[in-house]
Amino acid sequence: MAAQRLTQFFSRYKILALLLAIAAIWLFFSSLTHGAFLTPRNLSNLLRQMSITGLLACGMVFVIIAGEIDLSVGSLLGLVGGVAAILDFNYHLPIALTVILVLLLGVAIGLFNGYLSTYQRIPSFIVGLGGMLAFRGVLLGITGGSTIAPVSDSLIFIGQGYLPPLAGDVLALLLFATLILLTVRQRRDRVRYQLALPPQWQDIAKMIALGLLLLGFVATLNDYGGIPVPVLLLLAMVGIFTFIATQTVFGRRIYAVGSNMEATRLSGVNVNRVKLAIFGLMGLMCALGGIVNTARLAAGSPSAGTMGELDAIAACFIGGTSMRGGSGTVYGALIGALVMASLDNGMSMLDVDAFWQMIVKCSILVLAVWLDVMSAGKR
Repeated sequence: MAAQRLTQFFSRYKILALLLAIAAIWLFFSSLTHGAFLTPRNLSNLLRQMSITGLLACGMVFVIIAGEIDLSVGSLLGLVGGVAAILDFNYHLPIALTVILVLLLGVAIGLFNGYLSTYQRIPSFIVGLGGMLAFRGVLLGITGGSTIAPVSDSLIFIGQGYLPPLAGDVLALLLFATLILLTVRQRRDRVRYQLALPPQWQDIAKMIALGLLLLGFVATLNDYGGIPVPVLLLLAMVGIFTFIATQTVFGRRIYAVGSNMEATRLSGVNVNRVKLAIFGLMGLMCALGGIVNTARLAAGSPSAGTMGELDAIAACFIGGTSMRGGSGTVYGALIGALVMASLDNGMSMLDVDAFWQMIVKCSILVLAVWLDVMSAGKR
């Protein structure tokens, strides 16, 4: 009965369940580290660490919703991050040109993966598996198996810089005002289309809760230097990808393809083109994650991105994305990435052996998929 109630609760209130899980994880590690886990410094490092997995999860959630999978994202992140280090250290290109070239490279490789999977009918699992090996081999080849360092200060700023506290306060106010405007607009749209309206007090309570959460988020980070630039980039990408998923025709088509690909094709949608674009976006997020990772390490490492695909896929599944496709949210994947980063950070602070960390993370992934399967069986 307890397992049944747990699965029903997770199925109906996934995000709430995840937030409760994060709170439990944070309290657990805080008690074991005598409060060190919840210090502003560690939370800032935790969020910066999460940003790379979060960027990958933003792209991966679209891939999984469409009914595909990409196992090459960790190796691709390492490859494009290594290219960024080489362009910066060996060729001394301007930072803007380096970023543009690396992003274009990521998109091109992502489109190539999508072309093989869609137009050449090679299963995406096989394409991703081959890419995981090939990209890692190319990375070892171009770096000679050595670390490329040091990179320029302008590149390091992308991974280690902070937004000034005043700018963070202004950004928080703008975000809160945007949330209020979106809520008001949503209520007006529901009135216009004669849809059922939730009680006004619910919207007010939600705004107050989000406002307090936003205030605590900014105040905590401002207490230690400000909002990290990688976190700012992640929040921007989450907003953009959420807008694509919920407010665009392309986003609706992604869900349609994952729910019933044949029916979507018969309705006139070019399914191959939709999937190609999804893999292109995945390559873009790998490139952005690779730049942030190289900047964060201040070097291009031949081992960068190792097991990154596990973290990204686990973040999506933990965040409620269905392994069968057709269901999932970007913000859910973000919360899933926070769960994975919290486990990594907490176990590292406790000096847990690496093999135990891998066992715990894999167990969490299996548990998330099991809950998805169980909740599907109840429907």
